[in-house]
Amino acid sequence: MKRAGASRSKFYEITPYRRGGLPGFTLENKDAFPSGFDCLSDLDDLPRFVFDKARGTLPRDLERWSAVWLISDRTKVVFESVDAKAFSFVPCAVRTPKGVWDGPQYWLCQVLRILDALDESRSRLRIGIRDDPRHPGFGQKYYEFVGEAELVFREDLIGDAHVFRMAHFQSCVICDQEMKSACKSAGLRGLLFDDVRNLR
Repeated sequence: MKRAGASRSKFYEITPYRRGGLPGFTLENKDAFPSGFDCLSDLDDLPRFVFDKARGTLPRDLERWSAVWLISDRTKVVFESVDAKAFSFVPCAVRTPKGVWDGPQYWLCQVLRILDALDESRSRLRIGIRDDPRHPGFGQKYYEFVGEAELVFREDLIGDAHVFRMAHFQSCVICDQEMKSACKSAGLRGLLFDDVRNLR
């Protein structure tokens, strides 16, 4: 019997599809961004991208960019319609090598909500404490997926949230079935949804 509050709903890890070949988009003003930046509130300048299909594949509806996402306007519409409070967005200026970009608006996007909602006793993953004094998370708990992982969440701690980052694995973004269904219904490209009951 499952513990009261343990997840009965379906949850997924959202990741970008693994890209093959070279990307056809570059950040023109990368010097204005902190090295390895991971928070949109740290940005002092708007991101300026160059989209060049001659160099590679243009961005899909969701791409990873450093520790945040580069998303299309229609992805932003879906995210806001399902769980607006979960996200932060920064508009991107986009051009092509010849000048004007006549495609959709793009945004940098970050999931703001962080929840400590994992039922550790019913999940299968590595749980440790950072023991390297040089690591910024020294002395703190961390999660790591090794081989096959299985995550079980406490729905009483998730509440009405549809998307969140894991407290001890903040690069891992989790969503529920409602968010996945909305993305699929909108035909968004570039998003992969892995069932958290069987992560590899």
